Amino acid sequence: MLKRNWSVLYTIEATLVMLFFIQALRFIVGAIYARVGSASLYPALNPNLIDPNLPGLVEPSTVSSELALIGYMLLLPLVALFMGRIHWLLFPAATIAAIGRYMMVANGQITPDVTGAAVTLGGGLLYLSLVIRHRAQVLPGMFILAIAIDQLFRAQGDTLDPSWDYAYLNAQMLLSGLVIILSIGLVFAQEKQIKNTEQILMDHGLMSFWGGVALGAMLFLQFSLLALPNAVARRADTDYTLFVPAIMFATLLPLLPVVRGRARWFIGLFDANLRGWVWMLIAMLLIVFGLRFSGILAGIALTLAQFVVSMTWWWFIRPQAKKERNWGELWLILGMVVFLFLVVFDIFTYEYAFVRDFSPELDFLNPIIPPLLRGLRGLGLMVILLAVFLLMMPIVRTRKRIAWRDGTTLELIASLVLLLTFSGLVAYESQPPVVQGVNNPESIRIGTYNIHAGYNEFFHYDLELIARTIQFSGADVVLLQEVETGRMTSYGVDQALWLARRLKMDVRFFPTNEGLQGLAVLSKIEIVFDDGVLLNSIGTQTGLQRVQVRPDAGVITIYNTWLEPLLDTGNTSQTIQDLEAAQNTQLSEIFTIIAAHHPNGRLGRMIIGGTFNNIPDSDVMQRMVDNGFVDHFANEPPDTVATFVRTGTRARLDYLWTTRSVNFQVVVATVIDDITRQTLPSQASDHRMALIQVALR
Repeated sequence: MLKRNWSVLYTIEATLVMLFFIQALRFIVGAIYARVGSASLYPALNPNLIDPNLPGLVEPSTVSSELALIGYMLLLPLVALFMGRIHWLLFPAATIAAIGRYMMVANGQITPDVTGAAVTLGGGLLYLSLVIRHRAQVLPGMFILAIAIDQLFRAQGDTLDPSWDYAYLNAQMLLSGLVIILSIGLVFAQEKQIKNTEQILMDHGLMSFWGGVALGAMLFLQFSLLALPNAVARRADTDYTLFVPAIMFATLLPLLPVVRGRARWFIGLFDANLRGWVWMLIAMLLIVFGLRFSGILAGIALTLAQFVVSMTWWWFIRPQAKKERNWGELWLILGMVVFLFLVVFDIFTYEYAFVRDFSPELDFLNPIIPPLLRGLRGLGLMVILLAVFLLMMPIVRTRKRIAWRDGTTLELIASLVLLLTFSGLVAYESQPPVVQGVNNPESIRIGTYNIHAGYNEFFHYDLELIARTIQFSGADVVLLQEVETGRMTSYGVDQALWLARRLKMDVRFFPTNEGLQGLAVLSKIEIVFDDGVLLNSIGTQTGLQRVQVRPDAGVITIYNTWLEPLLDTGNTSQTIQDLEAAQNTQLSEIFTIIAAHHPNGRLGRMIIGGTFNNIPDSDVMQRMVDNGFVDHFANEPPDTVATFVRTGTRARLDYLWTTRSVNFQVVVATVIDDITRQTLPSQASDHRMALIQVALR
């Protein structure tokens, strides 16, 4: 009974440390992506032109130092390789993680501190390696509970973790303090029990090579898809609020002893050589169905996949025999390397079109690396299936035992209470706010805003400033481009959902790339219909979104798009001329689609907007004029209506085109800084918001 009580305290301590670890690791993925992107811009910038008030710019040397620190922290588990038998090292490991997590929010900035996140990562890995050595049975529960609490935080913040904000500092101080006090108390109490009973009351475990690989794959699957209800909902094109409690339920269900018992019975029906392959096949089929189809059944398939995957936590480690050499720390580090490689592959399934050739010094790599990365287009599912394959290898290779065990009645009751409580909490926290629609207005304001995935020119992430920009504009309808709804590089946030709830607007999202990147429309006016079509693209996959809003008895049809960007990446097979030809092809497709939607030739009240990625006097934009669309910014000074604003560069790439209609007249056409007459720096994105005001009567 004493041992059982200690295990509860061990689980509480371990869950909090792993929560800190998970939060830090998710932040590091997005932060390093952003800071490497910022540092890559630095050498080409003229220091005299840089706006000192624009946040985010970092020197390459700073990023190199941060990467070196993260590298050192990844090696921290090596301490346990040489000193792992000293069980009281759990206290300094937990303390390092707790202090690092406090440092993440203690800097008072909008985004957490990279140094603090690196320290948390290192402390968490060292703690994990020691838990495997001394408290092995705690590992599955601590990870499952930590992921569940992380889901609860994200549900409270509408997919953006509120614990990263400076306002959370006092709460984080309490949690960090609790971990430190609990850790030192458990270490001393455990030392006393060892002396009194002359036996070690700890469970010794060992992580194998495939266990480390599987851990890296598991973390990737949790961060990229299965533990993110917003990613599941977007991939399946279904309701977010429905799947928040469902994903929580699937995550926690393996804690029930009866569930593990039934899983043990099921897998025991198969030959020992086939068990792992069967479990792998089940997970893969569920994921393929969930990602290749849409609707409620696809969402259910991904939810079941999360349950199947979450069941594998028990297979990463095995009992350690006496005098058996333990190399688990090396395999733990290997697991983080596997996680890193999967993250890189995932990034380039979205950003294949932005891969540049190497400099002349590394020209020998150009025939190999750039084509490989560009070839990841459309292979997001393959990367996920690769992760599933690696995850299931411990089950495949374990033939003499089945890791799932039944538990006590007390464990069943406690797990059931946790399951119902957490599922109920996230269901409550994820409920959307009530949106009050605008009815029968005299005029409406419509804007287009490329939010650059939440980053400004120097890759500083600030969704709140984007929300304030839209709010200050007074826009009733906003067309958004470069929107992400669950990518790891944007911290797993559903930006369309978050902005809609922050601004109390309705939203429609149309995915163009891997289900999590695309176009969105926010509206205070009732949305009565929406759909979208993918456009032929030789670079970044793009599309055309259609949304109809009803401000009065009739509707306004809005088309939102993002044409092929004209980027010189050094790819000789894809020149600027080829990309501009692709823009022309996409524009022809748009005209054909619009004609199919309006076979009688009457376009009515219509607006076409978005990022066209070309300048007003180009042949591509002239085609819009030739087809009868009106550019209300055409006679304005080019510098004042520039929408693409970067250091040393100003251009107009974003447009709002309307049809000619007696009952649909544009009375104002300007960019946001001019229409609001407020001092609002354009710092939220590298684009400015273009805005028109339309009289309806």
